[in-house]
Amino acid sequence: MCYDIKASLEAQLNRARRNNDLQAIAEIMEKLVPLTDLPIYHTSGFSHPELLIYTDRSPDFPEVATWGLVPEWIRDSEQQKKIWNNTLNARGETIFEKPAFRTSAKHHRCIVYIDGFYEHHHYDGKTYPFYIFQKSGKPMALAGLWSEWHDEETGGTLTTFSIVTTTGNPMMGKIHNNLKLKEPRMPVILPEAMEDPWLQPVQDELAIQSIKNLIQELPEDELKAYTVARLRGKEYLGNVEEISEKVEYAELPEL
Repeated sequence: MCYDIKASLEAQLNRARRNNDLQAIAEIMEKLVPLTDLPIYHTSGFSHPELLIYTDRSPDFPEVATWGLVPEWIRDSEQQKKIWNNTLNARGETIFEKPAFRTSAKHHRCIVYIDGFYEHHHYDGKTYPFYIFQKSGKPMALAGLWSEWHDEETGGTLTTFSIVTTTGNPMMGKIHNNLKLKEPRMPVILPEAMEDPWLQPVQDELAIQSIKNLIQELPEDELKAYTVARLRGKEYLGNVEEISEKVEYAELPEL
Protein backbone atom coordinates (compact mmCIF):
# COMPACT_ATOMS: atom_id res chain seq x y z
CA MET A 1 0.00 0.00 0.00
CA CYS A 2 0.99 3.63 -0.18
CA TYR A 3 -0.99 5.96 2.05
CA ASP A 4 1.78 8.19 3.49
CA ILE A 5 4.27 10.15 1.40
CA LYS A 6 6.89 12.87 1.35
CA ALA A 7 6.76 15.17 -1.69
CA SER A 8 9.05 18.17 -1.82
CA LEU A 9 8.72 20.90 -4.40
CA GLU A 10 12.00 19.75 -5.97
CA ALA A 11 10.68 16.20 -6.37
CA GLN A 12 7.47 17.43 -7.96
CA LEU A 13 9.45 19.56 -10.41
CA ASN A 14 11.60 16.59 -11.39
CA ARG A 15 10.27 16.09 -14.91
CA ALA A 16 10.38 19.78 -15.82
CA ARG A 17 13.91 20.15 -14.45
CA ARG A 18 15.05 17.02 -16.29
CA ASN A 19 13.74 18.57 -19.50
CA ASN A 20 15.53 21.82 -18.61
CA ASP A 21 12.24 23.62 -19.34
CA LEU A 22 12.87 26.89 -17.51
CA GLN A 23 9.65 28.47 -18.76
CA ALA A 24 7.60 25.54 -17.50
CA ILE A 25 9.35 25.68 -14.13
CA ALA A 26 8.60 29.40 -13.80
CA GLU A 27 4.93 28.91 -14.69
CA ILE A 28 4.59 25.96 -12.31
CA MET A 29 6.10 27.95 -9.46
CA GLU A 30 3.95 31.01 -10.14
CA LYS A 31 0.61 29.49 -11.11
CA LEU A 32 0.35 25.91 -9.83
CA VAL A 33 2.36 25.53 -6.63
CA PRO A 34 0.18 28.05 -4.71
CA LEU A 35 -2.79 25.76 -5.45
CA THR A 36 -1.10 22.73 -3.87
CA ASP A 37 -0.14 21.62 -0.36
CA LEU A 38 3.57 21.61 -1.19
CA PRO A 39 6.00 21.17 0.38
CA ILE A 40 4.82 17.91 1.95
CA TYR A 41 7.17 16.35 4.49
CA HIS A 42 4.48 13.91 5.53
CA THR A 43 0.86 13.59 4.58
CA SER A 44 -1.72 10.86 4.61
CA GLY A 45 -3.81 10.20 1.55
CA PHE A 46 -6.87 10.24 3.79
CA SER A 47 -6.45 14.00 4.11
CA HIS A 48 -6.74 14.22 0.29
CA PRO A 49 -3.83 16.62 -0.33
CA GLU A 50 -3.37 18.59 -3.54
CA LEU A 51 -0.25 17.61 -5.50
CA LEU A 52 1.14 17.93 -8.99
CA ILE A 53 0.73 15.05 -11.45
CA TYR A 54 2.09 14.59 -14.96
CA THR A 55 -0.66 13.11 -17.12
CA ASP A 56 -0.76 11.37 -20.47
CA ARG A 57 -2.55 14.40 -21.92
CA SER A 58 0.11 16.79 -20.58
CA PRO A 59 3.30 14.79 -20.00
CA ASP A 60 5.66 17.77 -19.74
CA PHE A 61 3.55 20.22 -17.76
CA PRO A 62 1.86 19.09 -14.54
CA GLU A 63 -1.70 19.50 -13.33
CA VAL A 64 -2.98 20.03 -9.80
CA ALA A 65 -4.88 16.98 -8.56
CA THR A 66 -6.39 15.66 -5.34
CA TRP A 67 -5.29 12.29 -3.97
CA GLY A 68 -8.22 9.86 -4.05
CA LEU A 69 -9.58 8.98 -7.49
CA VAL A 70 -13.20 9.90 -8.22
CA PRO A 71 -14.50 8.04 -11.31
CA GLU A 72 -16.44 9.94 -13.95
CA TRP A 73 -19.64 8.00 -13.19
CA ILE A 74 -19.99 9.20 -9.59
CA ARG A 75 -23.41 10.87 -9.27
CA ASP A 76 -23.03 13.48 -6.53
CA SER A 77 -20.79 14.85 -3.78
CA GLU A 78 -22.19 12.42 -1.21
CA GLN A 79 -21.19 9.43 -3.31
CA GLN A 80 -17.88 11.11 -4.11
CA LYS A 81 -16.97 11.45 -0.45
CA LYS A 82 -17.81 7.79 0.16
CA ILE A 83 -15.56 6.45 -2.59
CA TRP A 84 -12.38 8.50 -2.52
CA ASN A 85 -11.01 7.00 0.71
CA ASN A 86 -11.17 3.64 -1.07
CA THR A 87 -9.36 4.78 -4.22
CA LEU A 88 -6.14 6.20 -2.78
CA ASN A 89 -4.43 3.09 -4.13
CA ALA A 90 -5.23 0.88 -7.12
CA ARG A 91 -4.07 -2.74 -7.19
CA GLY A 92 -2.03 -3.04 -10.36
CA GLU A 93 -3.22 -6.58 -10.98
CA THR A 94 -6.85 -5.48 -11.44
CA ILE A 95 -6.81 -1.89 -12.74
CA PHE A 96 -8.16 -2.93 -16.14
CA GLU A 97 -11.04 -4.80 -14.49
CA LYS A 98 -12.29 -2.79 -11.50
CA PRO A 99 -15.10 -0.33 -12.37
CA ALA A 100 -13.47 2.50 -10.42
CA PHE A 101 -10.19 2.21 -12.33
CA ARG A 102 -10.62 0.55 -15.73
CA THR A 103 -11.41 3.72 -17.70
CA SER A 104 -8.45 5.52 -16.16
CA ALA A 105 -6.21 2.49 -16.70
CA LYS A 106 -6.97 2.60 -20.42
CA HIS A 107 -7.11 6.32 -21.04
CA HIS A 108 -5.87 8.36 -18.05
CA ARG A 109 -2.51 7.35 -16.58
CA CYS A 110 -0.14 9.69 -14.79
CA ILE A 111 3.11 9.95 -12.86
CA VAL A 112 3.42 11.31 -9.33
CA TYR A 113 6.90 12.36 -8.24
CA ILE A 114 7.70 12.00 -4.55
CA ASP A 115 10.81 11.89 -2.37
CA GLY A 116 9.74 8.71 -0.61
CA PHE A 117 6.93 7.00 1.23
CA TYR A 118 6.21 5.77 4.74
CA GLU A 119 5.06 2.32 5.80
CA HIS A 120 4.25 0.86 9.20
CA HIS A 121 5.91 -2.23 10.67
CA HIS A 122 4.13 -4.27 13.34
CA TYR A 123 6.08 -5.64 16.28
CA ASP A 124 4.99 -6.80 19.72
CA GLY A 125 1.59 -5.13 19.52
CA LYS A 126 2.93 -1.76 18.36
CA THR A 127 3.55 -0.10 15.00
CA TYR A 128 6.79 1.52 13.90
CA PRO A 129 6.90 3.84 10.88
CA PHE A 130 9.62 3.43 8.26
CA TYR A 131 10.64 5.95 5.61
CA ILE A 132 11.52 4.33 2.28
CA PHE A 133 13.44 6.13 -0.47
CA GLN A 134 15.77 5.47 -3.39
CA LYS A 135 19.45 4.87 -2.63
CA SER A 136 20.32 7.17 -5.52
CA GLY A 137 18.60 10.06 -3.76
CA LYS A 138 16.51 10.71 -6.86
CA PRO A 139 12.75 11.29 -6.64
CA MET A 140 10.48 8.31 -7.07
CA ALA A 141 8.24 8.29 -10.14
CA LEU A 142 5.06 6.55 -9.00
CA ALA A 143 2.70 5.05 -11.55
CA GLY A 144 -0.73 6.61 -11.14
CA LEU A 145 -4.21 6.83 -12.60
CA TRP A 146 -6.20 10.06 -12.88
CA SER A 147 -9.76 11.13 -13.55
CA GLU A 148 -11.84 14.25 -13.99
CA TRP A 149 -15.16 14.36 -12.18
CA HIS A 150 -17.75 16.98 -13.05
CA ASP A 151 -19.88 18.02 -10.08
CA GLU A 152 -23.34 18.72 -11.49
CA GLU A 153 -24.39 20.35 -8.22
CA THR A 154 -21.74 23.09 -8.41
CA GLY A 155 -20.67 22.95 -12.04
CA GLY A 156 -17.06 22.50 -10.94
CA THR A 157 -14.49 19.93 -12.06
CA LEU A 158 -12.33 17.89 -9.70
CA THR A 159 -9.11 16.29 -10.97
CA THR A 160 -8.12 13.31 -8.85
CA PHE A 161 -5.56 10.49 -8.86
CA SER A 162 -4.73 7.10 -7.39
CA ILE A 163 -1.34 5.44 -6.85
CA VAL A 164 -0.90 2.03 -8.45
CA THR A 165 0.51 -0.70 -6.18
CA THR A 166 2.07 -4.11 -6.66
CA THR A 167 3.42 -6.93 -4.50
CA GLY A 168 6.17 -5.90 -2.13
CA ASN A 169 9.81 -6.83 -2.71
CA PRO A 170 11.66 -8.77 0.04
CA MET A 171 12.56 -5.60 1.95
CA MET A 172 8.95 -4.45 1.93
CA GLY A 173 7.94 -7.94 2.99
CA LYS A 174 9.89 -7.41 6.22
CA ILE A 175 8.57 -3.89 6.82
CA HIS A 176 4.96 -4.18 5.66
CA ASN A 177 4.04 -7.15 7.86
CA ASN A 178 0.46 -6.35 8.87
CA LEU A 179 -1.14 -9.75 9.55
CA LYS A 180 -4.50 -8.44 8.33
CA LEU A 181 -3.10 -8.24 4.81
CA LYS A 182 -2.72 -11.25 2.54
CA GLU A 183 0.60 -9.97 1.20
CA PRO A 184 2.99 -7.02 1.53
CA ARG A 185 2.39 -4.23 -1.00
CA MET A 186 4.34 -1.28 -2.35
CA PRO A 187 3.77 1.48 -4.91
CA VAL A 188 4.83 0.89 -8.51
CA ILE A 189 8.06 2.89 -8.82
CA LEU A 190 8.90 3.47 -12.46
CA PRO A 191 12.55 3.49 -13.58
CA GLU A 192 13.26 6.57 -15.69
CA ALA A 193 13.23 4.54 -18.92
CA MET A 194 9.73 3.28 -18.09
CA GLU A 195 8.13 6.66 -17.37
CA ASP A 196 7.24 7.61 -20.94
CA PRO A 197 5.94 4.12 -21.81
CA TRP A 198 3.56 4.38 -18.83
CA LEU A 199 2.04 7.50 -20.38
CA GLN A 200 1.66 6.05 -23.87
CA PRO A 201 -1.93 5.68 -25.20
CA VAL A 202 -3.55 2.25 -25.16
CA GLN A 203 -5.20 1.23 -28.43
CA ASP A 204 -5.31 -2.56 -28.36
CA GLU A 205 -4.73 -5.63 -26.18
CA LEU A 206 -1.03 -5.65 -27.03
CA ALA A 207 -0.67 -2.11 -25.66
CA ILE A 208 -2.62 -3.09 -22.53
CA GLN A 209 -0.22 -5.97 -21.97
CA SER A 210 2.71 -3.56 -22.35
CA ILE A 211 1.26 -1.42 -19.56
CA LYS A 212 0.71 -4.48 -17.37
CA ASN A 213 4.35 -5.44 -17.87
CA LEU A 214 5.40 -2.15 -16.24
CA ILE A 215 3.54 -3.04 -13.04
CA GLN A 216 6.27 -4.70 -11.01
CA GLU A 217 8.19 -4.25 -7.80
CA LEU A 218 11.38 -2.22 -7.72
CA PRO A 219 14.34 -4.38 -6.60
CA GLU A 220 15.15 -3.99 -2.92
CA ASP A 221 18.79 -3.15 -3.63
CA GLU A 222 17.64 0.17 -5.11
CA LEU A 223 15.89 1.25 -1.91
CA LYS A 224 16.83 2.27 1.62
CA ALA A 225 14.66 2.42 4.72
CA TYR A 226 14.90 3.52 8.33
CA THR A 227 12.54 4.17 11.22
CA VAL A 228 11.14 7.65 11.87
CA ALA A 229 9.03 9.37 14.50
CA ARG A 230 5.39 8.37 15.00
CA LEU A 231 3.04 9.35 12.20
CA ARG A 232 -0.14 8.86 14.23
CA GLY A 233 -1.43 9.81 17.65
CA LYS A 234 -0.28 12.33 20.24
CA GLU A 235 3.41 11.94 19.39
CA TYR A 236 2.90 12.97 15.76
CA LEU A 237 4.98 16.05 14.91
CA GLY A 238 2.89 17.07 11.90
CA ASN A 239 3.97 18.17 8.45
CA VAL A 240 7.41 19.37 9.51
CA GLU A 241 10.79 18.81 7.90
CA GLU A 242 12.22 16.69 10.71
CA ILE A 243 9.40 14.12 10.39
CA SER A 244 11.49 12.11 7.89
CA GLU A 245 14.64 12.10 10.02
CA LYS A 246 15.89 8.80 11.42
CA VAL A 247 14.63 7.79 14.87
CA GLU A 248 15.83 4.58 16.52
CA TYR A 249 13.66 2.40 18.74
CA ALA A 250 15.74 0.37 21.18
CA GLU A 251 13.08 -2.32 21.57
CA LEU A 252 12.75 -2.95 17.82
CA PRO A 253 15.02 -5.74 16.44
CA GLU A 254 16.94 -4.95 13.28
CA LEU A 255 15.09 -6.13 10.19
